[in-house]
Amino acid sequence: MAGLSTPKQKLSALVITYNEIGYIEKCIDSISFADEIIVVDSFSTDGTYEYLLDHPKVKVIQNPFENFTAQKSYTLKQATNDWILFLDADEVVTEKLQEEITATINDPNAHEAYWFYRKFMFKNEPLNFSGWQTDKNHRLFRKSKARFTDRKIVHETLVVDGESGVLTEKLTHFCYKNYEDYKGKMLKYGQLKAKEDFYKEKHFNYLLMAVKPFWKFFNHYILRLGILDGKKGWTICYLNALGVLERFRELKRLEKKNELAYYLVMP
Repeated sequence: MAGLSTPKQKLSALVITYNEIGYIEKCIDSISFADEIIVVDSFSTDGTYEYLLDHPKVKVIQNPFENFTAQKSYTLKQATNDWILFLDADEVVTEKLQEEITATINDPNAHEAYWFYRKFMFKNEPLNFSGWQTDKNHRLFRKSKARFTDRKIVHETLVVDGESGVLTEKLTHFCYKNYEDYKGKMLKYGQLKAKEDFYKEKHFNYLLMAVKPFWKFFNHYILRLGILDGKKGWTICYLNALGVLERFRELKRLEKKNELAYYLVMP
């Protein structure tokens, strides 16, 4: 019938957490425009769960953490709306990005998914280079048209049945709270990447362990202009390279553990 308007699209905002106090508060405030906010927490010990439990707009569920892909796939199943905004706990949606998201999902010609470019923050100062200037991620998509591939367990990848667009406004990423926090993240990512390599039957190599971390640092600090970020750039590039080194250390540990288990069960 003439005169009938298209119903407003509803949006589910999803986040996974583990010990995110200091990050999660700003994240939740920035997605309060969503019709539904669901957070899956992997048994935080720093008050994150209690904060979310007391938040009137948040539905929080606790679920054991296996890996990032499994946790995000589980979280996606909890959403009741088709349009999904999936953020990390240290990401913040600006007011202009909120407006762009709302306009996008209500556009009859919208794509099935959208990439977001990110503005990286070192504490409260922007990190303009250091390899992050071209970083982009799928953050907005239709649940009915996308899923997380099980081929990766860290830096999870969205598989989209259809076309993807790119939003104009950037997502703000508070990647660096303090040295130990970021170092812990990089070591954890390295360990998970090693598990991914191990499952794919990739083997530990001393030459690669020597070359890859150095290349990571050189690439991000020199070629990707981390040097222009000053001390911030040095710190980020060093810790990113440390994560690559940990990937090889962990792969070596996994192979030794596997060999020991093999000999123990030999007749």
